[in-house]
Amino acid sequence: MTPIPREGGAALRRARHQLLECGELPPGFAHATVARSWQRCFSAGLAPVGRLPEVPHLSACQLAHAAGQQREFIAHARPVMEYLHAQTRDSGSMVILADDRGVLLQALGDTDFLGRAERVALMPGASWNERYRGTNAIGTALAESAAVTVHAGEHYLERNGFLTCAAAPVTAPNGRLLGVLDISGDQRGRHPHTFGLVQAAAQMIENRLFDTRHSTGLRLRFHSLAEGIGTVAEGMLALAEDGWIVGANRTGLQLLGLCSADLGATPVSRLLDLSLQSLFDWGRRSPDQPMLVNGQGGRRFFVRVELGRRPVGAQAATAKPIDALAAIDTGDERLAAVIDRARKVLGKTIPLLLQGESGAGKEVFARAMHDSGPRAGAPFVAVNCAALPENLIESELFGYVPGAFTGARREGSPGRIREAQGGTLFLDEIGDMPLALQARLLRVLQEKQVTPLGGGKAIPVDFTLVCATHRNLKADMDGGRFRADLYYRINGMALTLPALRERSDFTMLVTRLLDDLSGRRDIALDASLAAAFAEYSWPGNLRQLANALRTACALLDEGETLIGWQHLPDDLKDELSRPAPRAGDDELPADLRALSDVAIQRAVSGSAGNMSEAARRLGISRNTLYRRLRRTTMADFAGADTGAAT
Repeated sequence: MTPIPREGGAALRRARHQLLECGELPPGFAHATVARSWQRCFSAGLAPVGRLPEVPHLSACQLAHAAGQQREFIAHARPVMEYLHAQTRDSGSMVILADDRGVLLQALGDTDFLGRAERVALMPGASWNERYRGTNAIGTALAESAAVTVHAGEHYLERNGFLTCAAAPVTAPNGRLLGVLDISGDQRGRHPHTFGLVQAAAQMIENRLFDTRHSTGLRLRFHSLAEGIGTVAEGMLALAEDGWIVGANRTGLQLLGLCSADLGATPVSRLLDLSLQSLFDWGRRSPDQPMLVNGQGGRRFFVRVELGRRPVGAQAATAKPIDALAAIDTGDERLAAVIDRARKVLGKTIPLLLQGESGAGKEVFARAMHDSGPRAGAPFVAVNCAALPENLIESELFGYVPGAFTGARREGSPGRIREAQGGTLFLDEIGDMPLALQARLLRVLQEKQVTPLGGGKAIPVDFTLVCATHRNLKADMDGGRFRADLYYRINGMALTLPALRERSDFTMLVTRLLDDLSGRRDIALDASLAAAFAEYSWPGNLRQLANALRTACALLDEGETLIGWQHLPDDLKDELSRPAPRAGDDELPADLRALSDVAIQRAVSGSAGNMSEAARRLGISRNTLYRRLRRTTMADFAGADTGAAT
């Protein structure tokens, strides 16, 4: 921290003289806090020299009454004062506690200095409000609502120039100013660390008050570093049962950019990407483990949740979700908006088109819609159009009569469309359906009946249709790869699911997945691993995350409850440990065809040889992928053969 510039004694005397003569300070007066205070003192008619006006001083009885009104404040401040006194003993100084009016309540100090301090009424019962004592650390800290130092000639009254003082205000968890903690001493013994010492001590008192007043209910302790939680530098919040912030320490307000007026008027969800239910869930299963949470302006905090004794309203907040859609709502605003729109069409004959990256949870979302709607008791039939060979998709979807083709089952097959009768048909990766079958599907949707392969009469069908794709169907439609009439038939309402890297509820997603995978053994992530997880882009989205956590849970030893780096699959560990790539890091060939070949090789490798997955990542059909691979292999072989010949 850069030291605050201080005026020399001669400069201070000249500035005071000009203020008294002209009513203003000279240009460039270095200390803004002192300048404001001197102006207030001058406006109040205080004279820097001569006799003081009548100054209030409490009698012993009045002082006891004032102390009684501040009993809680004094009780928590006294141990801190004794600690400060032990740290500053024999330094010619004293530790002082004043109330919110500037009246000194208690003082501890070296005997020789206490005698000198009494000559200027620096003693319990005296008021050191700025309007009576001029610029001084106690009175000016009250006036400025901030920690201040006032050294030697910076005191407005010349009689106090032998002092050097540092003071910090102390506020209650509800934001009300309680008083001031001060260290005063002989200006010749001024120490540069006193200012920081008194600030830290004031924070200690505030934190003790917070713990006492909010020993029950929901509390959050947070800091930008996991190690900062539990220290004097941590932020603290107390929440009402509806999630509104009702208490905070000074650090908590500063970290979140709040002021005391915001207490009782701000929900925590406005500042941190967390729902109230998410907080209760985390506090229940990981009470000692901080979680990484997104805040405003791109800031991130590690947050530890303390439930205390839960209020009645909290029981409702942590109750079982009302339905399957509520169960997948873990606090992300975009996902919550998608869920809200989906609810409005439950039970209606409106086909849905779910869009989003591979692994973003489209089938999970479709199943949650089914389970939350009026058809929940009927079948949910899922068909992955990209996973079925082209020659089997037709029979799989539409069914067939006995003997319809060679290899057909003797009894025939109803097909997946008829199996969804009365329920929901989910067609995943609809964009990979061959054009010929798109026409047949369109006819089924228009006529609401299906004719099996091999003939026979048409059979009426009734189902809710949900389709999903990671492709840009409009672009495919424009390119002749997807029928326009089918696109508008399946797209009664399009919903786009956010990618995992775009979601703000990552911590609660991990919590829910660990609950499901570990049988609620209260498994959690190590703090450093949680931070790395939060920074990773997760190209495989929820599918990749779930697989990683499933593997980690399997690698835990009996009795272990904390997942660390040693529990990760090697490939993911390498990815998380690798620094983020910068522009120019990848030395890719400049030739466009070579670039395309590199992309294909990476997609196949990244999909572990799963050609359907690789094709989806590349946005091309499987046939195109195979054709490109054959061409690349032949080119490689030709190059090798040429090399051998030379």
